Amino acid sequence: SKHFYVTGPRFSKMTSDSGCLSCHGKRTCFPVISPAKVCGITNESETVKRLRLAVTNKDFTFKAGQWVDFFIPEVAVVGGFSICSSPGLLEQDGVLELAVKHNVHPPAHWIHTQCSLDSEVALRVGGNFFFDPQPADSPVNLVLIAGGVGINPLFSILLHVADFHRNQESEKNGYKMGTVKLYYSAKNTNELLFKNNIFGLMNEFPGKITCSFHVTQQSSQICEELQPYITEGRISEKELEKHVSKDTLWYICGPPPMIESISKLLENFGVPTDCIYFEKWW
Repeated sequence: SKHFYVTGPRFSKMTSDSGCLSCHGKRTCFPVISPAKVCGITNESETVKRLRLAVTNKDFTFKAGQWVDFFIPEVAVVGGFSICSSPGLLEQDGVLELAVKHNVHPPAHWIHTQCSLDSEVALRVGGNFFFDPQPADSPVNLVLIAGGVGINPLFSILLHVADFHRNQESEKNGYKMGTVKLYYSAKNTNELLFKNNIFGLMNEFPGKITCSFHVTQQSSQICEELQPYITEGRISEKELEKHVSKDTLWYICGPPPMIESISKLLENFGVPTDCIYFEKWW
């Protein structure tokens, strides 16, 4: 059912025929279904709730960028939501986070109207849209392009990259991470999720993690502290062209028309299709 995919990205596809979106060419299955308990609920925006879930099964793991099937005991429909936290948070604290936009789809509606602390659900990981480099892999730079709540899997990747940078200082043999540029477009500044977290990462890793926010339907004045980071209007072709290089991977998540136009643009710039990864909302 197409309803599965309304609230967040569920299926991935690459612009090549390989059918696998891993950075090291392996397709993997994720059969573990784990019980989980809601241990935190906050409002990320007026329309988006951020859930923190304590995962019971110690064998449950995920890669940055993947989604979960979300099973609610009293709701017949299974939800599909991208994880917005880092794999490191699950390893360390046994928790993961989802940010879910309100709509009439039953799982999203349940999260916004009935879900409470200690609510019990079950999770199963899936998806081939992820960034999971191995220690011996060559360093790459990333460009992440998000539209609306398409930020969720890309924020997970951004947090994972931050973990690599932190570990680089302590581990001589770990993966050497390149730079990351995030382009993030939403209707207005209220709909830009994780703003403060992203500012924190930019300050912690100046030059290594950078971000450009875009708003397309801003009606009110942009507050002074945000102004230096916000551009009114869509992400420009000229901006993206600056990042084209043989060592760059491109991850795009958002509404299908946005993904199609940016993928096409990148191909016109000569970016190989196996360097372009995307996840469409259905």
